[in-house]
Amino acid sequence: VQLQASGGGLVQAGGSLRLSCAGSGRTFSSNVMGWFRQTPGKEREFVAAINWSGGTTRYVDSVKGRFTISRDNAKNTVYLQMNSLKPEDTAVYYCAAVRFFGGNYYSKDEYDYWGQGTQVTVSS
Repeated sequence: VQLQASGGGLVQAGGSLRLSCAGSGRTFSSNVMGWFRQTPGKEREFVAAINWSGGTTRYVDSVKGRFTISRDNAKNTVYLQMNSLKPEDTAVYYCAAVRFFGGNYYSKDEYDYWGQGTQVTVSS
C-alpha cells in the first residue's frame, strides 16, 4: 500500500481544512486507516482512525466534535475533515494504514504504511 496525503495549508483559527489520503494497492479497502500528527520535538500523536467499512471510528479527545474521518473505498481515499481549527492543531499530519489489525486503533506501532505528511498551520 502506498499513501499520498494532501490538503494541508495555512488557515485562521476557527477555519476548516479537509485532508485527503489517496492509497494504492489491492488491499486498500480492507485496511484500517488512521491519521496522526507530529510537531517538532514531540512524539507522533494519534488523531483519528477508521475501519474498513467506515462503521467504526476513533478520535483523540482533543479533536472530538471538530474532526471527522471518512473513507471512500471506490476512490481508495481517506479524508479528515477538520473544523473549528485551533492553533494547537498545527502539525504535520500523516495518514497511515494497517496491514494486519491487532485491535489497537490508537497506537502508531499498529500501522505499517505511512504517507509523506502534509503541513497544517493554524494562525491565531
